[in-house]
Amino acid sequence: MVAMNLDSLQSFRSVANAGSFSIAAARLGVMQSTISGRIQSLEKELGCVLFRRGRAGAELTPAGHDFRPLAERIIQTWDQARHQVALPDGFTATFRFGGPVALQDQLNVAWVLWMKEHAPTVALQLEAGYSDTLTDRILAGTMDATTLYLPRQRPGLVVEELLIEKLVLVRHPRMEGAWQDHFVMVNWGQDFGREFVEAFPDAPIPTISVGLGALGLQYVLALRGAAYLPRSLVGSMLTEQTLCPVEGAPVFERPVYLVYPAFSRDPELQSLALGGVRGVAATLSSGA
Repeated sequence: MVAMNLDSLQSFRSVANAGSFSIAAARLGVMQSTISGRIQSLEKELGCVLFRRGRAGAELTPAGHDFRPLAERIIQTWDQARHQVALPDGFTATFRFGGPVALQDQLNVAWVLWMKEHAPTVALQLEAGYSDTLTDRILAGTMDATTLYLPRQRPGLVVEELLIEKLVLVRHPRMEGAWQDHFVMVNWGQDFGREFVEAFPDAPIPTISVGLGALGLQYVLALRGAAYLPRSLVGSMLTEQTLCPVEGAPVFERPVYLVYPAFSRDPELQSLALGGVRGVAATLSSGA
């Protein structure tokens, strides 16, 4: 039934795009009678007429226009589900790992290399997003684990501290004047905000504030400014002198958490993958 409905939806989309049953049949590689039968079946199931048929071809009725975006959405959802569930040739499982946009480039790369060595038949899906989105995906079962700065405790989730991220004050090497006058405030949470005010009570109110470290970095580079950014994000830029540290500025610390479902769809794979994340994080922390 699912295959028949998808065929009908794809036929509907093809006729709507082509404006012709015969052209749609040629594009799909089937007989025109097959297309007609699928559309008739779809119209019967929906209880409405989707096309006006005439010498000029096939035109969508008002009901057809209303149904078109819905059909497109169903087809796209099915295609997305098929791609997420399907495995590449030679692979036995998939592990889906997420994290904030600017969090732990070193951690992610090192973990991927670890997985390639210790679980070469596991396909990896890496995604970046906002904290609430990533948390919702774990609860929905469409992601296996994620790293977060500010996780929310929710039933069904395990939240454990993974490592301590160091935030360092950096500036553009050609910045003119005091860094306070060109400071980009990145929202690293309430604790950071409080510590920043305590460390710099006389600093003016920043004229630019952003919610993502990666965006803060772009503004620092574009505006020749300064910002507190994760050492893992800017370490190579400091080495290459694309950015410079602000001498004497305090280094702030904040925890990075590992979040995953309490009940995994594949406990053995979860144990292996999360063990790799913890090991890589411990190595990076010891070398910091």
